[in-house]
Amino acid sequence: MAKVQILPGNHLFPLPPCLITCGPAEKPNIITLAWVGSLCSEPPIMGVSIRPSRYSHPLVKQSGEFGLNVPSVELLRAVDYCGNISGREIDKFKAMGLTPIPAHVIRTALIAECPVNLECQVVQTVSLGSHDLFLGKVVAVHVDDTLLNAQGEIDLGRADPIAYGSRTYWSLGRPLERQGFAKPR
Repeated sequence: MAKVQILPGNHLFPLPPCLITCGPAEKPNIITLAWVGSLCSEPPIMGVSIRPSRYSHPLVKQSGEFGLNVPSVELLRAVDYCGNISGREIDKFKAMGLTPIPAHVIRTALIAECPVNLECQVVQTVSLGSHDLFLGKVVAVHVDDTLLNAQGEIDLGRADPIAYGSRTYWSLGRPLERQGFAKPR
């Protein structure tokens, strides 16, 4: 199979589209971001990249916190809507029939319908060009109890997360192997 070189760009895939909540609990906003990732395990740090022109950018920058809500496939319409409609004029919770619930540590709302919610406090912001990267320390995690397996781990099959790449949403397929399967025994 021959390889061809294409222009440099963001060709890492799949990405996890997440519903990021920000702003005051009385008037929270939701933005869909696929430029989200785990960056450190001790302490647990998540990164989200937001364009400064987006309504959510100053909400995260001023409050120093955000909720990272992991949606399931059944929330696909809300994921797409919240990534394409500005919260400047629209209450996205109301428009999509989502339920804001209080966080335990941060001051913004979380999304009840998302099976996993991470509360993050910004520890650093890095300007990268078109986006600013907000590094958020995970200070609380909420998981629907039906997603946990016997070992207390999140079962991705039950969570039914969404993947994103090439401007298309995907569901995850089947599990292949557990981490460490290739180690000599």
